[in-house]
Amino acid sequence: GSFMMVNSSGRASGQKAHLLLPTLKENDTHCIDFHYYFSSRDRSSPGALNVYVKVNGGPQGNPVWNVSGVVTEGWVKAELAISTFWPHFYQVIFESVSLKGHPGYIAVDEVRVLAHPCRKAPHFLRLQNVEVNVGQNATFQCIAGGKWSQHDKLWLQQWNGRDTALMVTRVVNHRRFSATVSVADTAQRSVSKYRCVIRSDGGSGVSNYAELIVKEPPTPIAPPELLAVGATYLWIKPNANSIIGDGPIILKEVEYRTTTGTWAETHIVDSPNYKLWHLDPDVEYEIRVLLTRPGEGGTGPPGPPLTTRTKCAGKIFFFSRLHYERPCCCQDWPSSYLPVTNNS
Repeated sequence: GSFMMVNSSGRASGQKAHLLLPTLKENDTHCIDFHYYFSSRDRSSPGALNVYVKVNGGPQGNPVWNVSGVVTEGWVKAELAISTFWPHFYQVIFESVSLKGHPGYIAVDEVRVLAHPCRKAPHFLRLQNVEVNVGQNATFQCIAGGKWSQHDKLWLQQWNGRDTALMVTRVVNHRRFSATVSVADTAQRSVSKYRCVIRSDGGSGVSNYAELIVKEPPTPIAPPELLAVGATYLWIKPNANSIIGDGPIILKEVEYRTTTGTWAETHIVDSPNYKLWHLDPDVEYEIRVLLTRPGEGGTGPPGPPLTTRTKCAGKIFFFSRLHYERPCCCQDWPSSYLPVTNNS
């Protein structure tokens, strides 16, 4: 097995020694256990021992287990329940950190990979990916097999090593518990990785990395296209194929209003072209398209506007035996009228 012995005498504070295990590609539930030892003549702690689990050659990040400020009475056993399986691989790194003016020894011995679950450290079930829209709440569900203790510490660890505190823990039964952990970084479109880590009296449990996928709600690039104009209607094409943001698009809506008014209406569009009915003649309208993707907060900002005016509506007026056609209800009357029909 692997062994490390560090003499902290004469070392500067913060000086480190590392023991790197071979890369592991386990295909089933397993456990890594080891023994550690802190000794000192004056009973002062010689430093600290940290353990890291680096996945797929990624960053080392923060420790998943550590001990410091102690002097042990002989060798102490600890366990690592690591839920990373083939085709992913990982490497365990032991790090000894010396403390100046505290001579002594820090040792690690009997590091073993066991083909069965850990007896004390909880094992995590597979952590699932989470997808949310920009600005929405994101939570990971950490589920582990084992007994939960009020003294246990559970947190999320990001790919870069940053830790996020536990929010809610719930015991499902005597063999399983779950924790809901909230994530803050959903302000912009991104993909980041997180894993669950628990520190118990017997050691630490580490889950697989799962992705937090933050999607940007879609918005059209171009304004709607005007197809036909009437006095009380407008035919438009939403132009929703070219978008900024993410699909899939599950809902298309048309929002329209008069350019001088304060009201607005929104209609669901379920065809390639859409007809706006019951409009006022000779009135200017502003028309935008709204797109929605799955999930809470999936409706994006409205796209660029189409600004257009409905046609005038002609009217027929009768004077004695003659009737005249007014060119447009919204235009000024001309100085003279041409008779359309003479009934005399």
